[in-house]
Amino acid sequence: MAAPMPIVKVAAICGSLRKASYHAGLIRTAIELSKSIEGIGIEYVDISALPMLNTDLEVDGTFPASVEAFRQKILESDGFLIASPEYNFSITAPLKNAIDWASRPPNVWADKTAAIVSAGGSFGGGLSQFHLRQTAVFLDIHILNKPLFVLNAFQPPAKFDDDGNLIDPQAKERLNTVLVALKEFTLRLKQAK
Repeated sequence: MAAPMPIVKVAAICGSLRKASYHAGLIRTAIELSKSIEGIGIEYVDISALPMLNTDLEVDGTFPASVEAFRQKILESDGFLIASPEYNFSITAPLKNAIDWASRPPNVWADKTAAIVSAGGSFGGGLSQFHLRQTAVFLDIHILNKPLFVLNAFQPPAKFDDDGNLIDPQAKERLNTVLVALKEFTLRLKQAK
């Protein structure tokens, strides 16, 4: 009897707080797609309740309750799926805030994998991915280099419906490929330890 395939636990983080955001739609689709990929489980981790980073909120080595809960989810994960919108050629304030809270000592991001997905204008959010990759170097997050997922959300045919749900079949296939690659990348990293 073959050993059961290890489950890769992925925390999915959306850098947009808007309910109908395309990035929330990418996360919802990824969770749905993951149900048919053996060996991976994706859990959405909400960052909307995190206070803005202020080290005065750290008391006797503890963090505010919402931050503690977020950090625990990050710590328990093997890897991350980050849906990163592009605001002003960079990542969003809520996403940067979440990154910074989880990087407070001890850094709970360290030595884990991540895939970044984004949707936007002509470059599909690629500049936010570039900035996020730079930040990941300092945090010791191992970013999946390929396949790259950037999606021009505004070029016909429609990629999302009015509720922000991904409806484009080709984009879904590409997203599925990213999830499989993230799973394999994470397993390779775990075996190398």
